[in-house]
Amino acid sequence: MKRRKFLRKSSTVAAGIMSAPLLASYTEKTTSKETNSIGITPIAICTWDFGNATAKAWEVLKVGGSSLDAVHQGVMVEENDLNNSTVGNGGRPDRDGNVTLDACIMDKDGNCGAVLAMQNIANPISVARKVMEETPHVMLAGKGAEQFAYEQGFEKTDLLTEESKEAWLKWKETSQYKPIINIENHDTIGMLAIDKKGDISGACTTSGMAYKMAGRVGDSPIIGAGLFVDNEIGGATATGVGEEVVRTVGSFLIVELMRQGKSPQEACEEGVKRIIAKNKDKQDFQIGFIAINKKGETGGYCIHPGFTYRTYTKDGHINNPSDSYLKS
Repeated sequence: MKRRKFLRKSSTVAAGIMSAPLLASYTEKTTSKETNSIGITPIAICTWDFGNATAKAWEVLKVGGSSLDAVHQGVMVEENDLNNSTVGNGGRPDRDGNVTLDACIMDKDGNCGAVLAMQNIANPISVARKVMEETPHVMLAGKGAEQFAYEQGFEKTDLLTEESKEAWLKWKETSQYKPIINIENHDTIGMLAIDKKGDISGACTTSGMAYKMAGRVGDSPIIGAGLFVDNEIGGATATGVGEEVVRTVGSFLIVELMRQGKSPQEACEEGVKRIIAKNKDKQDFQIGFIAINKKGETGGYCIHPGFTYRTYTKDGHINNPSDSYLKS
């Protein structure tokens, strides 16, 4: 079937799978905000300090692989990491004890695919790519997404590990839902990459908020909210409380701000400020954005201190502490 292409927005509207040993080591560095303006390609960038993921993406990019393969293989590292309880296999369950996964992927041509609230499949990013490449649709949800995965040869997997199950049972003793900044909200890996041809792709995958209501879906698998790519301009992705990102169509907003001439850093800052403006009396949640433009310049910004993002280029593998709207 022909790929379903995401509707391209005009500037006029805007004015309005790999083994752990191979990935176990990466250089620990930090950088300051000033280095964000340096444009370097190829490049991989991801939310949080998921160094094994960017290391895998760089393995693809350094030998001339596509940005699409880089982001796909990169985020899949975290989906397969049972020690990561916020992404993929081993993710924290919803309030009923079911692990439901969300993911989306977008390529240089605006093709995209997503799965929402999918159970029993360990690699939602791979299923999202199949949706993009093998169906006329952009999104498949719930049981439909799961059935499609089986038809494509994916195996059924029990995603609830003993560790996540024990944490859920402990939570049930009080059943209080109070997201903790930079802990429970550390729930997403979003990745962007530019390859040697200068093409941009992005991917985003998550198990969502721990102990969410059954059926809840945040921004992560929503094209334009949790992820957006325009190969002429750049890309952006988000992490944190997804409901707030959805309300501002955050990633699309950031790309359109870059279209208007803002740097990735300036665009991320404006994206956060738009969310703050809609929550003047509520700032007890975290949002983090990262962005990249066609030149390979990057940016990142968040509400509260503590958010970081990884970059990998020929010049090194760096964990970047993000500047924040609130300073403490």
